[in-house]
Amino acid sequence: MDRKEPYPGEVIVVSILMFVLALVVGAVAVMSLTGKLPRNRWAGVRTAESMRDDAAFTTANKVAAPTSAAAALLLLIGGAAGLMLSGAFAIIAAAACVVAAFVTAAVGGSIGARTAAALPVEEADGCGHSCISCSLKDACAPS
Repeated sequence: MDRKEPYPGEVIVVSILMFVLALVVGAVAVMSLTGKLPRNRWAGVRTAESMRDDAAFTTANKVAAPTSAAAALLLLIGGAAGLMLSGAFAIIAAAACVVAAFVTAAVGGSIGARTAAALPVEEADGCGHSCISCSLKDACAPS
């Protein structure tokens, strides 16, 4: 009985999807590193702290960019492994690279989120907190 490789067509499809995902993640990493990634709802570090203003978003994503690039590289390696290896080795290598890329990107996102949280919050235009000389100082006090 002649045995074929298990699911050779599916491994090719998964490899192609990994290449496309690596291209997308790599593009986001480059845009983040250069500071050209605009605040959006789809890509980059998107926590409450990083989304509060453009400076926090840009800083968080610049910090996370190297790990995003590493995740893209891991996806490329996994896609290539899926094409070059055969049988169960191809599936295991591709799956391991996907998991490693996800963990790498998550660690970078976490570091970027903590960096954004550590940034000082800019004060909104207001009274300037000089209550001693303010004519409205009684209005600011809690009742």
